[in-house]
Amino acid sequence: MSKTILAIDVGSTKICAIIAQIHDDNSIQIIGAGTTKAQGLKKGSITNIELASKSIKSAVSDAKRVAGSDIKSAIVSISGAYTKSLNSNGIVNIPHKEITIKEIERVMHTSLYNANIPNEYEILHALPFNFKVDDQDFIEDPLGMNASRLEVETHIITTQKSNLNNLKKAVRGAGIEVENVVLSGYASSIATLNSDEKELGVAVIDMGGNTSNIIIHSGNSLRYDDFLGVGSNHVTSDLSMALHTPLNVADSVKLNYGSLLKPSNDLIELPVIGDEKTTHEVSLEVVHNVIFARVEETLMILAQFIENSGLKDQIGAGVVLTGGFSKMEGIRDLAVATFGSIPVRLARPKEMNGLFDNLRSPEYSSAVGLVLYSASAYTPYEIDVNKRVRHSNESPASQSSVDFKNNPEIPIAPSQEDLPRETMVTLPSKSNKKSDEAGAFSKFWNWATQLF
Repeated sequence: MSKTILAIDVGSTKICAIIAQIHDDNSIQIIGAGTTKAQGLKKGSITNIELASKSIKSAVSDAKRVAGSDIKSAIVSISGAYTKSLNSNGIVNIPHKEITIKEIERVMHTSLYNANIPNEYEILHALPFNFKVDDQDFIEDPLGMNASRLEVETHIITTQKSNLNNLKKAVRGAGIEVENVVLSGYASSIATLNSDEKELGVAVIDMGGNTSNIIIHSGNSLRYDDFLGVGSNHVTSDLSMALHTPLNVADSVKLNYGSLLKPSNDLIELPVIGDEKTTHEVSLEVVHNVIFARVEETLMILAQFIENSGLKDQIGAGVVLTGGFSKMEGIRDLAVATFGSIPVRLARPKEMNGLFDNLRSPEYSSAVGLVLYSASAYTPYEIDVNKRVRHSNESPASQSSVDFKNNPEIPIAPSQEDLPRETMVTLPSKSNKKSDEAGAFSKFWNWATQLF
């Protein structure tokens, strides 16, 4: 039985909606897609819910029209803006000496429970990167092993609750319920990486219109993520200021003449900003220098991110560039020069049945990655935004039918939202009792001192 899913990539410059069918064997068939210009977003986060809802609704309506489907729930991407990451660990005893899925779920929730997550943050992903069975380290998959103790180290990605809630509001405003939320950089890595790259270690940089998201895979596990609020639109702004020409003209100059290769001495005629009837001549060498300076600075900051991650020596497969910004001519050569001896490749989304021609472009990596995520193409185990443990061997049908929150057999550590509520229920009752006793005693003492 096939399952129909809707994936919505909420990007900084465009909204892309894809409708696909996922069959029992996890094969995918794309049946509809729609893209529209993003409004109400700045640097990857919602700044106007009403405008963002209109953009999302427009893209979803186009996808529904093509697919002939009226799907009401979606998996949605979220930008790396306002995210924080931390590592945590958990340990559990194995009562029956054999590790089942229950023990794996229990140890992962324990690591989540042990994490010091601020109250204003919500968990997006909890991704284990090291299972330890008794004293044996770096177990790929502990399922079915004999052991008396199971440990896990987990990389936890969180985002501000306000940021997540605003995204959900914008999607609901378009008449769609949010089924799941996935970090856009994580989705891009799913769409572009092969198993060898994940095993050897690789950094994936999704360079978009206003943002650049970076994640590092090492040993088949996501180990690091970061965000830079710079994208190709900043090149447009730089050109507009340097050439003193309107933004739309600067954008067409970037698209038609933008190159990081050897500059040309040719001249082009451009309108002057504020007085578009007046034109002036500009050398393409100036255009090249402006673009080169911005792209080089961006790549240098991203190279510093890789250095700061402490994982530079673990990315044997090098750097993978994707996203619309990565289409700029000559960016690979400049990236190789900037990142040093690290190999660099440019990536497009993986092929799948029915993939429209326009979706084969690098700017759709995140959207295609959301579809692949729905077909279980994620890390072997993880806890998603719904506090639900997912594993790569589950079937698409089980994803929607199993409710881990309401299943009494599966122990779940309390979420960060639940903890304060439990504290308020239990602790104040004791303190109220103490304060009542103290109040009664002070009344008695006052009465006694007045009497004698």
